[in-house]
Amino acid sequence: MTIAQRLETLGIVLPPVAVPAAAYVPFVRSGNLVYLSGHIAKKDGQVWVGQLGRNMTTEEGKAAARAVAIDLMGTLQVAAGGLDKVVRIVKATSLVNSTPDFTEHHLVTNGFSELIGEVFGDAGKHARSAFGVAQIPLGACVEIELIAEVA
Repeated sequence: MTIAQRLETLGIVLPPVAVPAAAYVPFVRSGNLVYLSGHIAKKDGQVWVGQLGRNMTTEEGKAAARAVAIDLMGTLQVAAGGLDKVVRIVKATSLVNSTPDFTEHHLVTNGFSELIGEVFGDAGKHARSAFGVAQIPLGACVEIELIAEVA
């Protein structure tokens, strides 16, 4: 099954590459590696605002991280010249807007990791870091950046 077929089976339509909100580019390719800038969670086309441990549950955060995965795949599709050219998802870094006592950043980030694994199979198994932070631009609840190897 191709990546496109997997996405269709999951009912996922990839968005276009978002226009950067500041002085950066959405991705940089260096050799066979593609570095995707951090993508913030969006819901219904708007920034998904919230703070885990204050006004968002872990399950809501997990859904937000899944939404970020979809946006990242839209950018990766352009950066790689097609998702079937992705050799491996190498590393993800997840920032979770959370209160100081929130400790489930890893569970929130699973929303990203589980979908990436479902779409890319073994090539989607990646290294990752998940951090709690005091704030994310525009009040977003989750931001994730990605490194992928491409053919």
